[in-house]
Amino acid sequence: MQICETYRGRLIDHLQIVVPDLPRAQRFYTAVLESLGIPVSGTGDGFFWADELFVSTADGTVAQGHVTGRHHLAFQAQNRAMVDAFYQAALAHGGSDNGAPGERSYHPGYYAAFVLDPDGNNIEAVYHGEARRSAPAVHIEFEA
Repeated sequence: MQICETYRGRLIDHLQIVVPDLPRAQRFYTAVLESLGIPVSGTGDGFFWADELFVSTADGTVAQGHVTGRHHLAFQAQNRAMVDAFYQAALAHGGSDNGAPGERSYHPGYYAAFVLDPDGNNIEAVYHGEARRSAPAVHIEFEA
């Protein structure tokens, strides 16, 4: 018997999808997430969220006023320097600017950079500022 391990909660900070009909999407996601025991956490100007999933309209504040690609994906960074390095690496390897590194108004200390990948997806690196995590990741062990 072999013990296998995996970690969750270290790479993806959040995922955003852009939809044409927000009320319809909210009804759908509220129902399906409720069936999994996950409540919709809140709403904002043209968006709602549940845990790491954000759903918005193209004209909502979190979509920056335009559809970039099919997805918005945010990676976690451990500090501002990592956000800056992400931005430079993305631009040097086929990405294009979609928001230079800097503080955003989402919450105090939110420091992020946005790039479009070669397929037009909006990719972000975010550092949430000085904070204490309850755990570095969820560690899962299972028998194979």
